[in-house]
Amino acid sequence: MSLLDGPLNVLGQRTTGESVRTQNVMAASSIANIVKSSLGPVGLDKMLVDDIGDVTITNDGATILKLLEVEHPAAKVLCELADLQDKEVGDGTTSVRSSLYQADVFPFF
Repeated sequence: MSLLDGPLNVLGQRTTGESVRTQNVMAASSIANIVKSSLGPVGLDKMLVDDIGDVTITNDGATILKLLEVEHPAAKVLCELADLQDKEVGDGTTSVRSSLYQADVFPFF
């Protein structure tokens, strides 16, 4: 018997419509706001402390996003995109966020 033979029952709460879009935009905005202050010549460093007390100080957007424990699916996608950007190009994670803002792709950033 294949999984496709019958209905697939996935437990959990499903949300649709405008509320999902709003939640996705808010999650993306939150991620963007975390890294935006680290951009540019007067960009600030971020101090991140993990569960066991290890401290990381950086202004690299990819490193910041890699060390965050993100649960929201839309925010996770942005973090994964930042990681791919860093692996492919080696830099520019925070600048990509800035470019999206200037292009009005995500007007809420």
